[in-house]
Amino acid sequence: MLEGAKSIGAGAATIASAGAAVGIGNVLSSSIHSVARNPSLAKQSFGYAILGFALTEAIALFALMMASLISSVFQNTNLYLLE
Repeated sequence: MLEGAKSIGAGAATIASAGAAVGIGNVLSSSIHSVARNPSLAKQSFGYAILGFALTEAIALFALMMASLISSVFQNTNLYLLE
Protein backbone atom coordinates (compact mmCIF):
# COMPACT_ATOMS: atom_id res chain seq x y z
CA MET A 1 0.00 0.00 0.00
CA LEU A 2 2.87 2.34 0.77
CA GLU A 3 4.39 1.65 -2.66
CA GLY A 4 1.14 2.72 -4.32
CA ALA A 5 0.99 5.91 -2.27
CA LYS A 6 4.60 6.64 -3.17
CA SER A 7 3.84 6.30 -6.87
CA ILE A 8 0.72 8.44 -6.63
CA GLY A 9 2.61 11.15 -4.73
CA ALA A 10 5.49 11.23 -7.20
CA GLY A 11 3.04 11.34 -10.11
CA ALA A 12 1.07 14.17 -8.54
CA ALA A 13 4.26 16.14 -8.02
CA THR A 14 5.14 15.89 -11.70
CA ILE A 15 1.79 17.36 -12.80
CA ALA A 16 3.39 20.77 -12.29
CA SER A 17 5.55 20.06 -15.33
CA ALA A 18 2.48 20.37 -17.55
CA GLY A 19 1.65 23.70 -15.93
CA ALA A 20 5.20 24.90 -16.47
CA ALA A 21 5.00 23.96 -20.16
CA VAL A 22 1.80 25.99 -20.53
CA GLY A 23 3.41 28.89 -18.68
CA ILE A 24 6.47 28.88 -20.93
CA GLY A 25 4.20 28.88 -23.97
CA ASN A 26 2.29 31.87 -22.60
CA VAL A 27 5.51 33.79 -21.86
CA LEU A 28 6.93 33.26 -25.34
CA SER A 29 3.59 33.96 -27.01
CA SER A 30 3.25 37.23 -25.12
CA SER A 31 6.80 38.16 -26.08
CA ILE A 32 6.07 37.61 -29.77
CA HIS A 33 2.88 39.66 -29.54
CA SER A 34 4.61 42.54 -27.76
CA VAL A 35 7.43 42.69 -30.32
CA ALA A 36 4.89 42.62 -33.14
CA ARG A 37 3.01 45.54 -31.59
CA ASN A 38 6.05 47.65 -30.69
CA PRO A 39 9.31 46.57 -32.37
CA SER A 40 11.31 49.41 -30.79
CA LEU A 41 11.01 47.74 -27.36
CA ALA A 42 12.23 44.34 -28.58
CA LYS A 43 15.40 44.30 -26.43
CA GLN A 44 13.58 45.21 -23.23
CA SER A 45 10.79 42.76 -24.00
CA PHE A 46 13.34 40.00 -24.62
CA GLY A 47 14.84 40.56 -21.16
CA TYR A 48 11.43 40.25 -19.54
CA ALA A 49 10.70 37.13 -21.59
CA ILE A 50 13.92 35.47 -20.43
CA LEU A 51 13.09 36.33 -16.82
CA GLY A 52 9.59 34.90 -17.18
CA PHE A 53 10.96 31.78 -18.85
CA ALA A 54 13.50 31.24 -16.06
CA LEU A 55 10.95 31.67 -13.28
CA THR A 56 8.48 29.35 -14.98
CA GLU A 57 11.18 26.74 -15.61
CA ALA A 58 12.11 26.88 -11.92
CA ILE A 59 8.63 25.61 -11.07
CA ALA A 60 9.20 22.55 -13.25
CA LEU A 61 12.56 21.92 -11.61
CA PHE A 62 11.04 22.20 -8.13
CA ALA A 63 8.34 19.71 -9.13
CA LEU A 64 10.95 17.28 -10.40
CA MET A 65 12.92 17.70 -7.18
CA MET A 66 9.82 17.03 -5.07
CA ALA A 67 8.98 13.92 -7.07
CA SER A 68 12.48 12.52 -6.55
CA LEU A 69 12.38 13.41 -2.84
CA ILE A 70 9.04 11.67 -2.42
CA SER A 71 10.44 8.56 -4.10
CA SER A 72 13.67 8.45 -2.15
CA VAL A 73 12.29 9.36 1.29
CA PHE A 74 9.57 6.74 1.18
CA GLN A 75 12.05 4.21 -0.10
CA ASN A 76 14.33 4.83 2.89
CA THR A 77 11.48 4.80 5.42
CA ASN A 78 10.45 1.34 4.26
CA LEU A 79 13.76 0.03 5.59
CA TYR A 80 13.14 1.54 9.01
CA LEU A 81 9.60 0.17 9.19
CA LEU A 82 10.82 -3.38 8.64
CA GLU A 83 13.22 -3.33 11.61
